[in-house]
Amino acid sequence: MARFSQTSIERVKEASDIVEIVSAYTDLRRAGQRFTGLCPFHDERSPSFSVNAQEKLYHCFGCGVGGDVIKFVEEKEGLAFAEAVEALAERYGVEVEREQVDPREEEARKRRARLGELLERTAAFYAHFLWDAEEARKAREYLASRGLGEEVLREFGVGYAPSAWDTVLKRGQSAGYTLAELDAAGLLVKNKRGNPYDRFRSRIVFPVRDARGRAQGFGARAMSADQKPKYLNSAEGELYRKKRTLYGIERARPAIAKQGRAVVVEGYTDVLAAHQAGIGETVAVMGTAITPEQVQILASHTDEVVLALDADRAGREAMLRAQRVAAGKRVRLRVAAMKAGEDPADTLAGKGPGSDAADAFRALIEAADELRVFHVRMLLEDADLTSPAGRDRALDEIVPVLSSMPDSITREELEREVASRLEADPGLVARRVSTQAPSPAPRSGVGGGDPGPEGSERRAAPAPRQLSARERREQSLLEMAIALPSDGREILARLTSAHLSSRLMERAREWLANHLVEPMEGLPRDDEELRDVITRLVMGAEREPASRQAMELNLLWLEKEMVDGEIATAAEGGGDPSPDLQRRRADLAERIAHFEASK
Repeated sequence: MARFSQTSIERVKEASDIVEIVSAYTDLRRAGQRFTGLCPFHDERSPSFSVNAQEKLYHCFGCGVGGDVIKFVEEKEGLAFAEAVEALAERYGVEVEREQVDPREEEARKRRARLGELLERTAAFYAHFLWDAEEARKAREYLASRGLGEEVLREFGVGYAPSAWDTVLKRGQSAGYTLAELDAAGLLVKNKRGNPYDRFRSRIVFPVRDARGRAQGFGARAMSADQKPKYLNSAEGELYRKKRTLYGIERARPAIAKQGRAVVVEGYTDVLAAHQAGIGETVAVMGTAITPEQVQILASHTDEVVLALDADRAGREAMLRAQRVAAGKRVRLRVAAMKAGEDPADTLAGKGPGSDAADAFRALIEAADELRVFHVRMLLEDADLTSPAGRDRALDEIVPVLSSMPDSITREELEREVASRLEADPGLVARRVSTQAPSPAPRSGVGGGDPGPEGSERRAAPAPRQLSARERREQSLLEMAIALPSDGREILARLTSAHLSSRLMERAREWLANHLVEPMEGLPRDDEELRDVITRLVMGAEREPASRQAMELNLLWLEKEMVDGEIATAAEGGGDPSPDLQRRRADLAERIAHFEASK
């Protein structure tokens, strides 16, 4: 299996701008030599998140998360370590070296990279053709009629595929790509005789990219009514998988992080219109079906997803399917109340940020209902409420949905709403719900699942374990040793394992004794425990007021804790502590009092 050389990893870290990367997820402000802001990993009101731009480190003093720039990309973008290194290397133009290369894996990697380059070349050609070719004039007029401006179209790389049968085929071959590569990239189809020709012709083309901005394929819209199908996607292949694709995710990621939610729409133009209107957290599923893979991608970026799909029957069914595929994932699903027959592209046509239409659409998103509330109201809307039998059937379908909701004011109010619409006694509805076993799969066959805790938006910070006074002194002493390495080196030489309360702090002391000037350099990548504690100490060193006197005082306290422990052990054994231990304890207490009095 291919691995990056340690030298390459260090070059990537050195080239990376951690402030720029973190700023895509939370606003940072300079505070002396560091940057602070609200933690992008948990919900908080007072900033406890700190970034060290020089060391490329981050740490939250509220929830405890921390690491280097590579780990941040791993966590926020849902990437494996090697993928995070590769993403940063691409972003900052660093060439990386690989060790222990598996020839087959390396060949597959190079093949994927070559196909990606082919798709990028083709996307650039389509984009230029849209703006430069007379043949694409009607496409430009159509896009303008949908209210889409040139800026957003260029930003997303929207293009046009010419009508000729072999334009991309010939261009690709001229650039040195084989027919097999053009086919694997999803750019060709074959006629009945087996002869290849361009897959996309006379169509508006939308490049589809992954979260890292790498081209995966294309979606294309027909320009005439007799051109079938209306929408045509790249063929499923090595790079393109529709079920794991979200159109616009590469552009939406920063806004999703800052808004704390993603807005999901159906089509390409819906995304373009939303971004043009300043609603940058919008992505599309490119159809009406949302898949578990798409939910997983969204869950790696946010805890809340607002579905703004078309208000027709297909759109409503799709939203209920989303409830099922989200089962078990900590994502809160909500539904924006779209007007029947109107999609976001219609609502926002030609409107920019701050327009009435943009404000109205954002208001719909803010007021979105929790998905199960939407489900109940949809069942009521579709029910036959003109007869007792019809109302009974509606109640039978609604009760499992209500019972799957936590006991809350929302559920109580919804029960009253159901009773009113069904002309039933509220007590009857409440009794039916209370006796119904909670079920993740309502009888409608398309709903179900638990989309997550009611009302949860971003995960709360876990209650950190309270450190004992001794542990706080240990941590403070090691932080000050880092802050003042000239004095810290001598202090560490006097600090023994007997002074420390855990093996982890012993390991931290051992590491710092040999790496005090550059504590992060050379840390073993596979020793997560040591990396975490050293990161925490390095970040804490920026905040801990350090002085030789304070280090000496902390060391005295730890010495006294050690002697107290030896005295307690002697007492537990039924003996009396030695006079030497008693004298040491008294001497330490006197020296501590002297130090504290001289502060």
